[in-house]
Amino acid sequence: MTTTLNGKLDAATAASLTELATKTLIANDLGGYTVPTHGLYPFQWNWDSAITALGWMKSDESRAWQEIDVLFSGQWDDGMVPHILFHKDSTTYFPGPDVWGSDKKIKSTSISQPPVVATVMKEMLASAQDKTLAEQKVKALFSQVVDYHLWWYNDRDPENTGLVVTYHPWESGMDNSPSWDDALEAVPGVDWEYTRRDTSHVDSSQRPHKSEYDRFLYLVDFFKRNNFDSKVIYETCPYKMNDLGIIAILHRATKDLLKMGEQLGLNDARTDYLAQRLELTQTAINTLWCEQSKYFYCKNVLTNSLAKVKTSAALLTVYAGLTTDEQTRIINTATEDFIESSQFSVASTHPKEEKYEPQRYWRGPIWLHINWMIAIGLKEAGFVTTADKIQDDTRDLVLKSGYYEYFNPETGAGCGGKDFSWTAAIALHWLLD
Repeated sequence: MTTTLNGKLDAATAASLTELATKTLIANDLGGYTVPTHGLYPFQWNWDSAITALGWMKSDESRAWQEIDVLFSGQWDDGMVPHILFHKDSTTYFPGPDVWGSDKKIKSTSISQPPVVATVMKEMLASAQDKTLAEQKVKALFSQVVDYHLWWYNDRDPENTGLVVTYHPWESGMDNSPSWDDALEAVPGVDWEYTRRDTSHVDSSQRPHKSEYDRFLYLVDFFKRNNFDSKVIYETCPYKMNDLGIIAILHRATKDLLKMGEQLGLNDARTDYLAQRLELTQTAINTLWCEQSKYFYCKNVLTNSLAKVKTSAALLTVYAGLTTDEQTRIINTATEDFIESSQFSVASTHPKEEKYEPQRYWRGPIWLHINWMIAIGLKEAGFVTTADKIQDDTRDLVLKSGYYEYFNPETGAGCGGKDFSWTAAIALHWLLD
């Protein structure tokens, strides 16, 4: 592979990959927002769009901020930012707005996604060449981002447990993680016929099974039948998880939001409340720690049981700053074990787990934005060697296979969608700089 001894790319290779990544974003630009990839994902996705803005910062800072502006143009009145905004019609994706049934100003889904956007905005503010534009944009968006975080804490943790809940595997962003298997088994399947679109774009061996889709769609119907009433859904939803990924990303993003507010003089009583919620989560996270296996797990709230499958979501607790010093050392060792257990890292499900599948979506494959977050956390915690190893592995994946949606940890082969926006964006932001 074309790297130097210190893991950096030679200038010609870096320039070539940078040009390809920039062209990928431009090709996926639909005028103000970026689709993850054409065909498979023809709309604006929440956390995809946030990550993609990092990539736009390298070539067009105004366009990067526009990505965030357009994302928040679809914010619901209660503060929720949907996981998909259906700006334009498309026949290449299912389920579309007719199935979701929301009646908002911009057609959308009725669930959210990992709220990484405040962290992204903090990165954009710090790296901006045009500081005036960056500060103007943060100030203009700040209240909406606060509303979004308040929605998470109040709508998804109304009992102040310190741990927000998710109502759908799609909301986690880690759609078919084995962490959801037991909880999803308790959800009925839909009793109507439908035609999936994803498997016409990508081999079915890389996508969730039909039995999972049946349950995914039941939950979509459930939200619609209950008129998206947050109180009713919280009390009666047949699927409720404490998702480590969401919890960690929200916790980090809230801290980053407060830091931006402090920097620009924007904090007030509402941000003081967010700081209080951070303290609750800091204490509550240990209810997801298993002392026997020395690992964090997601939890099925309805059965009050930990989903004891080792996934990369647990490694994000260090990124969030939720771990004790001892737990941080343990998570670093666990990360090293992930790295040593496959040819490339970091697998989304540990390769020694029985449910590990190296090319099926979130049951094994590597995702570059997750690697980026894990590496940030470990580097900040002082585990630079582990962080650098993850970065080098990630760079080698792009060298080997290009800008795919996700990657097989055994072979490094690209899987899922091709010419993928957030993969190109993470390369621009983290691997090629």
